Amino acid sequence: MIVPQSPLSLRHYGASHGSHAHTHFQVLLGLDGVLELEVQGRGQRIGTGQGCVITPGERHDFEARSGSRCLVLDTTHAGWAHCPPQPAQPAHALALARYLAQAMQQTASLAQQYGPLLLLDAWRAPGPAARRYERPIDWDQLAVWTGQHLHESLHVAQLAQQVFLSSSRFAERCRRETGLSVMQWLRSQRLALALQLRDGGLSVAETARRCGYQSPSALTAALRRVRSH
Repeated sequence: MIVPQSPLSLRHYGASHGSHAHTHFQVLLGLDGVLELEVQGRGQRIGTGQGCVITPGERHDFEARSGSRCLVLDTTHAGWAHCPPQPAQPAHALALARYLAQAMQQTASLAQQYGPLLLLDAWRAPGPAARRYERPIDWDQLAVWTGQHLHESLHVAQLAQQVFLSSSRFAERCRRETGLSVMQWLRSQRLALALQLRDGGLSVAETARRCGYQSPSALTAALRRVRSH
């Protein structure tokens, strides 16, 4: 999945620019004003301290008639797949968002490095104590490795090996942590890279080769499906 180089940003919203979708999670937390939001046809309002988690592929549109300022996080972190629509700790999330908004204006701030994970901690509901320790899977790092090998015929065992898990354990963790099967997750990585390469002007044939599609026509069909939604 392709996300902006700086995952955290401060955005001012006004008139609508039309609906769109992303291949990554987009998290919004209101700082000032009221933002009217429509996600997959469902409307909601984001005021100060209120938030929204937009999942990959969901079409959405924004409008703020009197203006709105939000902290926005663009991320591929799989933890957001299991977060509630609103922050579980709203006071903590708002205080953190205001701090990050100020810190991001400073030179050499650590806000971009640590802010996304701190926001995730403030957002999600505390879960029950784990019965056993599980080594975290760095899905972003795995996505980087996968992107470098998409031209190969990748299998579950190869991906599992990168995170030191058995194939069955990796498949179970993938489903639980991303909401996708391993092959669905792999297809999402292949499609995200293909979109990036085609938008950069690379030919259909070369894009298909680099991303592991069986033929240029298979790539064209996949791109047509995602762009029609």
